[in-house]
Amino acid sequence: MKFTYILPVWEGSASDSRILNDALTREMDRLIVPRGKYYLADAGYQLKVGFLTPYKSTRYHLNEYSSSPPETPKEIFNLCHASLQKTIERSFGVLKKRFEILGSGAEQYFDVDTRGDIVVACCILHNYLIGVDSFSGSRGGC
Repeated sequence: MKFTYILPVWEGSASDSRILNDALTREMDRLIVPRGKYYLADAGYQLKVGFLTPYKSTRYHLNEYSSSPPETPKEIFNLCHASLQKTIERSFGVLKKRFEILGSGAEQYFDVDTRGDIVVACCILHNYLIGVDSFSGSRGGC
C-alpha cells in the first residue's frame, strides 16, 4: 500500500493514457518500470510494456465472481487484477483519511505548485507510516 511514483501536476479530468505517456517521457522524474516488474493498470490505459491491464470482454469485477468462481485462466487473471485494484483504491482511501487536507476541498486555497507539494509530502509521510503502523500492513491475496 505504498506509493512508488507520484506525479501531482495533472488535473483530474486528464485521460489516463495522456498522464501515463507524460510520466514515461518526462526528462526529469520519469517513470521507469524496473526490469522484471510490472505496474497494475486499469482498462483505461493503453497496452504498454511493463503495465498489466485486465483482459477485455472477460468478467472482471469482484462481485461478478460471487455467484460462480473463475473458469478460465483469463478470468483468474482478471479476478486477481480486480483484487489488487481494490488494494490500490484502499491505499488512496487510507491516504485521504490520514491526511484530511487531501479530501477536504482546502486545496482550492493553494496555488498549483503548493498543491503538488502537499500531495507529495502526504505520500512520503504515508509511506513512512506504513512501515511503523501495524494497521496498514499488507494482506495476502492473489
